[in-house]
Amino acid sequence: MAYTPASARISKLRRNAIAILILSGIVNYLDRATLAVANPLIREDLGLNVAGMGLLLSAFLWSYAFSQLPAGAMVDRFGPRRMLTIGLTVWSLAQAMAGLVTNFGMFIIARVALGVGESPQFTSAVRVVRDWHNVRERALPIGIVNTSPFIGQAIAPPLLTALMLTFGWRWMFVFMGMVGLVVAVIWFGVSREPRHIDLSAEEREHLTEGEPPAPPEPISFARWRELFGFRSMWGLMLGCFGIGYISWLYAAWLPGYLEIQRHMSIRSTGWIAAIPFALSIIGAAGGGWWADWLMARGFSAVNSRKLPLVTGVAGAAVFTICAAEATSNVMAVTFVTLAMISGSLCAGLFWALASVIAPANCTASAGSMANFGGYLGGALVPMVTGFIVQATGSFTPALLLGGAIGLMSSLCYLLLIRNEPIAFRAIGEQFVPVRPTA
Repeated sequence: MAYTPASARISKLRRNAIAILILSGIVNYLDRATLAVANPLIREDLGLNVAGMGLLLSAFLWSYAFSQLPAGAMVDRFGPRRMLTIGLTVWSLAQAMAGLVTNFGMFIIARVALGVGESPQFTSAVRVVRDWHNVRERALPIGIVNTSPFIGQAIAPPLLTALMLTFGWRWMFVFMGMVGLVVAVIWFGVSREPRHIDLSAEEREHLTEGEPPAPPEPISFARWRELFGFRSMWGLMLGCFGIGYISWLYAAWLPGYLEIQRHMSIRSTGWIAAIPFALSIIGAAGGGWWADWLMARGFSAVNSRKLPLVTGVAGAAVFTICAAEATSNVMAVTFVTLAMISGSLCAGLFWALASVIAPANCTASAGSMANFGGYLGGALVPMVTGFIVQATGSFTPALLLGGAIGLMSSLCYLLLIRNEPIAFRAIGEQFVPVRPTA
């Protein structure tokens, strides 16, 4: 069957959506990074040790991880326009509140609320791409959207450090909360969903061409629960565990690693820490391009995403182990950068894989399950790393542990994910899951 190109209207709608999703993703990661950037000053102001800061860093990650499962189902049921608007509002208010805290307990509450609010961001993004792009061309736009974490992380150290040193760490939090509220208004005003637009037959054909039929109704709890019965979903979640662990090893602790282990000043750290995050943008976009390139050359929708994922996680693991053994600051930063570029290949690809594994009305749910696995790994990092550094005085054992976890996760992608999508078969008016025969 010939490929039906997108209409001018669809092209405009999805360009607008992608642009705002990139913006909200940047703000999302700037807000996450505020605590890591302000780490030394907050520890001094609130009287926290390294292990206590690890617990505070973990509060966001645990709430974000466990919010992923309901967030994905809610995005599938109520739509990304509504859910991302609510999420942006909640996380921006929580971010501003963090600038007003006076003790450890209040800070924990603010970080938990931040995690809950941020949970619809990337599940909404994968649903938007799933809704507005044909299966042949989803990996690249998802990869482009997933450059936003690395853009945010790249500009966070110099931008947030400048704000913090100029106005203080508390005003840095308040200012970022105000920015998020502005983005919420823009998203709600500009974004649209296919169900709210009278699409032509040609436009609907473009969006659905090449895909198996899917249940037309919004996702139910029973359908959501059935996803856990597929081996590929467990491969996706366990593989993402390693991505999340290595990613947050650097996102949460890179400034602290450079200051504590490599004896760099706060001002120097702000610029040096930006290097690996900035170069990771290449990996995030390149991973999506690589997957679409493989599919155009005959690889299946699943394998075109799976191969770069296996490669990226394995590379991140190996370079993290090399960083642990580096003897000079230059080599350490080089290996950290290579590890983060390799890991960034996976940032959009696991979302892209979720978009081709799951039926249309389960896309955000499948992506959120994968992200749940990633943030279980990520939630462990601040605590585990904090306690390791507190006990040993070194980041080396923490980096070696991260590398080992990454290698195991790469094997989970390779061995557990099948080369076929999760499917539901129509029986009368009901859709039932199709179980693989082997």
